[in-house]
Parts: sequence; structure tokens; C-alpha cells
Amino acid sequence: MLGKAELLETLAPLDRGLAATPQDRLAVQAAVVRLEDLNPTPDPLAHPDRLAGIWQLLYTTSSELLNLGRLPLTSLGPIYQAISTAQNRIYNLAEVNALPPFAGLVAVTARLEPVSQRRVNVYFERGVFGLQGLLGYRNPQQFLQTLDQHPKLSLLQGIDFTISPQREPGWLEITYLDEDLRIGRGNQGNLFVLRRLLSGMTLSP
Repeated sequence: MLGKAELLETLAPLDRGLAATPQDRLAVQAAVVRLEDLNPTPDPLAHPDRLAGIWQLLYTTSSELLNLGRLPLTSLGPIYQAISTAQNRIYNLAEVNALPPFAGLVAVTARLEPVSQRRVNVYFERGVFGLQGLLGYRNPQQFLQTLDQHPKLSLLQGIDFTISPQREPGWLEITYLDEDLRIGRGNQGNLFVLRRLLSGMTLSP
């Protein structure tokens, strides 16, 4: 698909958005809008087989995520988002590169509440951060199982905290979805473009 190839080519040098200039962001926005017009899945929540799995972030305008790549003596590693449609849950994982043994990890879990065929409310529930070594992190799939099996990690592993249920939920609207590419727009005006790495995802209820 020409529009998809155009978008991926535009994103390639931008390092998830860290290297994007204002002109780059305008070019990405234009390419995204053109691809959204070709969306083969206008009702993504009716296609859990396409949504479920582990996705890697290709581009975002979210300052919260991009600022992880601006910490002193660190660089931003891969950012993943895992979706379990069976449990209506979402998991965000960001690797933070640093000299061994100081590589870090930031993880957030949330509950999803569908409100239309393409929009979900996002209720953040848990945050975890610490050193990858102490957390026992090897890869996203393995660590998601760790989070699922341990409602609370030890303080010797890292910081594991509950996010207040009184916090106002966010929302995410999926504006493009095919077999391996997803585009979403959030309530703060942020844009997310992700590539699916692993299809399907089964965690405990």
C-alpha cells in the first residue's frame, strides 16, 4: 500500500519522534491522515485478532514518553505496548538504556473500557519502574507474565505502585489498523504509530 510505505519512509529517520523537527511532525501528520483515509478496519474493536498482541512504538508526539529519552546519561530504548483483548487490558513498557548494570524499565498497566467500535477509555492501575536486572527483565513477553503473576513486586526489585482509581481516565481512538500497523490518537492530542511484533496474547483473567 503506497500510503503505508510513504508513512514508514517518513518515520524511519525520526527515532520515535525524538529527532522530529516541527516540519517533520507536519509531514508525519499529513502522511497519517492520508493513510487513515484508507483504513481497512474502521471498526477495530470488532476485530480482536488484529488488536491483540505486542506492538512496538514507531512514532509518537507524547512528551511523557519522549522525555524518557532525555534523561542524563541514558537513551530511550524500545517502547512496547501489549494488548490483551480477552481481558480488556493494556500494558506499556519502555526500556531505558544506560551503562550496565543501570539499564532501566518503566511499565504501566491499565484497564480498557470500550465506548465505541474504535475508542476505549483507559483506566491506569499500576506503575512499575526500576533496573532491568533487579526486575528480572529479559523481554516484553516474559515481563508481562511476571506482572500478571505478581500483583506486587518486592521493594528489592523496584518501585511498584497503585495508581489512584480516582484519577481521570484517558481515552485512545484507533484510527487505522491492519495486520501489522496501528495508528491511535489520545485524549491529550497525542499521536501513536505502532508495528505489531507478536500476534495474540493470553494472560490470566
